[in-house]
Amino acid sequence: MAQWLQMAQILPTQPDEVSSLYTLNTLPIEVRHYAAAWIESQRWEDFALEKLEQESQAQVLLDQIINVLQLLAQQNTNVVDRMKLMQISRNMSMFQQQPLQFAVIVRDILRREKVLITRYQKILSRDKNQQDVDHLELKVLEVQEIRKQMHQLQEELNWERQNHESLQQGSFQQNGMDPPNTELQRLQKHIQQLEFKVNTMSTNHFQLLKDCVDCLDCCQTGFISKLKAWRCEQHKAAIGLPFDDNLNPLQTWCEQLLAMNGKLRQELMLIGDQTLDLQERLRQLLQTVIESSLVVDKQPPQVIKTQSKFSTTVRYLLGEKVAPGKPVVLKAQIVNELQARNLGGMLGENVAELINNSAILEHNTTSKSTCATFRNMSIKKIKRADRKGTESVTEEKFALLFSTEINITGCDTPYRIQMISQPVVVIVHGSQDNSAVATIIWDCAFSEPDRVPFMVPERVSWRMMYNTLNSKFTSEVQTKHNLDQYHQHFLAQKIFNNCVDDFSNMMVSWFQFNKEVLPGRTFTFWQWFEGVIELTKKHLRTYWSEGLIFGFIGKQHLHLILQNSPNGTFLLRFSDSEIGGITIAYVSATENGGQKIQNIQPFTKRDLEIRSLGDRICDIDDIMYLYPACPKHEVFKKYYSEPQVPTTAGYIPVSLQTKVGMDAAPNITPVAGSPHGSFSMEGVQSSNMAALPENSHGGFRVLDFQQSFTSQEMPDNILENPASPPIFNEQIPASNMDIDLDSILETLNSSEEFCSAAKESH
Repeated sequence: MAQWLQMAQILPTQPDEVSSLYTLNTLPIEVRHYAAAWIESQRWEDFALEKLEQESQAQVLLDQIINVLQLLAQQNTNVVDRMKLMQISRNMSMFQQQPLQFAVIVRDILRREKVLITRYQKILSRDKNQQDVDHLELKVLEVQEIRKQMHQLQEELNWERQNHESLQQGSFQQNGMDPPNTELQRLQKHIQQLEFKVNTMSTNHFQLLKDCVDCLDCCQTGFISKLKAWRCEQHKAAIGLPFDDNLNPLQTWCEQLLAMNGKLRQELMLIGDQTLDLQERLRQLLQTVIESSLVVDKQPPQVIKTQSKFSTTVRYLLGEKVAPGKPVVLKAQIVNELQARNLGGMLGENVAELINNSAILEHNTTSKSTCATFRNMSIKKIKRADRKGTESVTEEKFALLFSTEINITGCDTPYRIQMISQPVVVIVHGSQDNSAVATIIWDCAFSEPDRVPFMVPERVSWRMMYNTLNSKFTSEVQTKHNLDQYHQHFLAQKIFNNCVDDFSNMMVSWFQFNKEVLPGRTFTFWQWFEGVIELTKKHLRTYWSEGLIFGFIGKQHLHLILQNSPNGTFLLRFSDSEIGGITIAYVSATENGGQKIQNIQPFTKRDLEIRSLGDRICDIDDIMYLYPACPKHEVFKKYYSEPQVPTTAGYIPVSLQTKVGMDAAPNITPVAGSPHGSFSMEGVQSSNMAALPENSHGGFRVLDFQQSFTSQEMPDNILENPASPPIFNEQIPASNMDIDLDSILETLNSSEEFCSAAKESH
């Protein structure tokens, strides 16, 4: 806003008739803000001199600006301000013959303003810690400058002392008399002044050195805190919280601290033994910054299956300062919770056999990063600790420990450095994955930054739990459509098995989250919620993002909002009784003319892979209006599949269709008009959850060809066996006609792993 207010300083460079334009900056601030806000609210960015078709639009904006200025002049009680506004409006009228040029001038002013604002924001973004580092650099420069001045004064003092001594000896040797008192007194006085200056500067120099060491200590503490905050944000990114993984600012900061430490150590070495305390402090600070600069840049997967490959990347922030010569090799090993608490001592025996557990620290000149990437790592075996009570193997946490010995340029001794990864859960079978993820989510969401590894609270507030569920859901589904208060209330009722109105002060336990099965169900809360996430992520993302799915709603609330809706009104809700299912609840008529609310059997991930939700909604004639009153063909039309193009390859075309109610029984009957005994099989969707097998939701309807085969078109082997195909009168469930061979093979291949998992669980 401030930039365009100086239009008068730019416009005079245009035609001479506007050279006397007054600057708006001389007007009262409220007038300037009003005018600036109006100008910036218009669209100027698209104007260009070569787009002559924009001239009429530019003319309209110019007229509006002039009218705004004239209106401000009329309303202003200050005579001087009124005259200025009228003069500015008259000067702008000079552009009536060139409105497009005026619009381009305003566009350029606003562009320059954006550049200035961006620069200013970058300056403001330099937080206090970075300002402290800049201040430290200035202090170190001051120390170096004082030392140089002291050196010059000391040289001058030495010269004057030599002159004084020479004057005394020379005069005495010539006449055996003392030299003139005046010259000696002058030299003595000058020497005393120099000595005073040197001593004063030496005292100031030493005090400034102490201040610099204190400032370095403070800056390094800030760096360590910032690095811990980065690791904490990285940890919580697993539940979907925002995380900036850019380590370059921290690397620059770390390199500055190392450089300042080196300069201060040099200054102390020039002073001598009187600074031993400061030298020891600098040595400790140096060791801390060197050992703290190893960072797990790309964490390993937090659920690791044995015999499976995974990777991770470790970055050293002082990589450019590593002494050349022998390559730096990092080693990785698995540690359990007890070993993670005793990293400074003896770790004891290895708890896992880790394959491909070494990597070389390599510097990338393009990105200026120094990293060791562990590729194709794998856990061959894992040794479990003794479990307590009802604790399962999916609750046991491990971590990867990375360690190496490193030499830094300018340092005499090598440093032993190590860094631990975030907690991981090791599983032996895919069936353990869900519970392992629950352990990780609880750890990431509710652990304290400086905890004892890997302690977590047993209970957390419902508010914290809800925020975690919302973050996890939106990040996994990749949507900006958050859970709302109705969803929160339903989820609270589900996890607490309670119908109170206010859950804000209630506490959720780990057992309620993923240990205890929900009442009347065979699964835990997390297993159910994770099923909803997977279903939405793979098949319902756009539906959810556009607000077409109500989602988390109980039947009591469902009846409350649909009770006054017309027949055919429906909404989409996640199944309360089935993992990873979405159902359609709709209003229908009863036999006596009343209304009832029915729930169609839930569609699972497998169902939606066969036929999309949009097509299933299109198929069902009983549903017409998405709650509250949106015609379904308007809302879901873009989700409908294109009509199938008739094939010319000689095959009978097949289509899928979803049906509800009494028409839902599987049926195979002859197709009328088919001279060769073709038949139609219709599989349908039942509103009775127990009426059909699980995978009979979608049916197949065989259609007639538009032209019948002729005898010339039929294959010879068919002509040789002219018997008509049999007509089935019995009902055939769709599940009997769909053998999932891949699932059978996968089950056979994983049977050994499953047995291992079962053995561990018991």
